[in-house]
Amino acid sequence: MERRAFYRNGWLPWLLLAPQLILVLVFFYWPTSQALYWAFTLEQAWGGGNTWVGFDNFLAIFADNKYWATVGRSAFYAIAATGLSMAVALILAMFADRALSGTKLFQSVFVWPYAIAAPAAGVAFRFIFSPEAGLIGAVNQMWPGIWDPSTVGWHALAMVIICHAWLGIGYNFIFFLAALQMVPRSLSEAGAMDGARPFRRMLDLQLPLIAPTVFFLLIMNIISSFTDSFGLIDVMTEGGPIGATEVMVYKIYFDGFKGLDYSGAAAQSIVLMLLVISLTFVQFKWVERRVHYN
Repeated sequence: MERRAFYRNGWLPWLLLAPQLILVLVFFYWPTSQALYWAFTLEQAWGGGNTWVGFDNFLAIFADNKYWATVGRSAFYAIAATGLSMAVALILAMFADRALSGTKLFQSVFVWPYAIAAPAAGVAFRFIFSPEAGLIGAVNQMWPGIWDPSTVGWHALAMVIICHAWLGIGYNFIFFLAALQMVPRSLSEAGAMDGARPFRRMLDLQLPLIAPTVFFLLIMNIISSFTDSFGLIDVMTEGGPIGATEVMVYKIYFDGFKGLDYSGAAAQSIVLMLLVISLTFVQFKWVERRVHYN
């Protein structure tokens, strides 16, 4: 028989929920409502009130070629960082799944990067990829100019993508390892008896069975790439060189806080929020209905 929680005081549940509700209201719903309001007005940076302009702010950013370049760069960043992080995590999880005696050690070692703050990781990777003093410094001395993220755009973008992917490996690894351990060993053993190599067994037997985890991590990593890249970019490149690493979330910061275009930045933030909501909808509606768990 199911036992339900009973509170003599009807206010007690609300009192217990109050701290979380207050935090959500103050740090999410209130800023979101302000951004939504600013997106439809022309805010004066130095005071003087505001003017209702309707969808003009959205039309302005959609007509800006630089904004669309930023959107394309953000999409490339998300695909590259997600693909690299998930691929490395899946390979590591497969090795950890086979080495059962050291599974706990693998879990501890590979999850540590996820606990590191993005700015701290950015500082470390900026030193590692420094053309003068980092690990690549010796190579750069042998072939001067072969690596210079301070002046070459794709060098800087690759550096940030690698750092972002490294930070997400621990998170992806834990999910992949848990999913692989749920796959019956008898399937892999049967495939081995039929002469299938490890890669073929993974591709034909294990990967279809962990498809729900793959789709879940795919959506979560893409969302993270769009929303959690600010700390890395601000520490490592500040959007440079010449905007080569300026993604959507960093452009919102740059236009709003440095360019003092509050209305334009608010409109961009609404677009980014709608994009994240759409990806979340895909995760919980479209994917869940089309992936077989059994």
